[in-house]
Amino acid sequence: MNRTGFTLIELLIVVVIIGLLAAIAIPKFANTKEKAYIASMKSDLRNLVTAEEAYFADSVAYTEQTDCNNPPAPGSVAWCPSRGNTLDKLQVRQGGWTARMTNANTSVACGIYVGGAAPFPPAKQSDPESVPVCQ
Repeated sequence: MNRTGFTLIELLIVVVIIGLLAAIAIPKFANTKEKAYIASMKSDLRNLVTAEEAYFADSVAYTEQTDCNNPPAPGSVAWCPSRGNTLDKLQVRQGGWTARMTNANTSVACGIYVGGAAPFPPAKQSDPESVPVCQ
């Protein structure tokens, strides 16, 4: 007799190989998602720097108020965070400002500072000015 098809052993070997590949790939995808959340927070903080500097160019001062409306309310900077990101803190200090951002999907927080402001953690004075730092 000449039979065609796969034996049970061959099918089991294929299923085991696919299982091993899935076990390797799934943790890599989970890490990629967290990296995307962190990149989103960094992008929002860079956009906040641009918005604050535009406000400073018009008003010769920084502000702690943000507004998503166009045009923004008087005394507010035209900026709002991306979905899922929260501007945890924004404070004007000593000729500059500092901010911290969080995301509900990760335990990592990002901070930034500009000017002489004492930064909120995770940013430190030793970090470059106007560069988001995440931990």
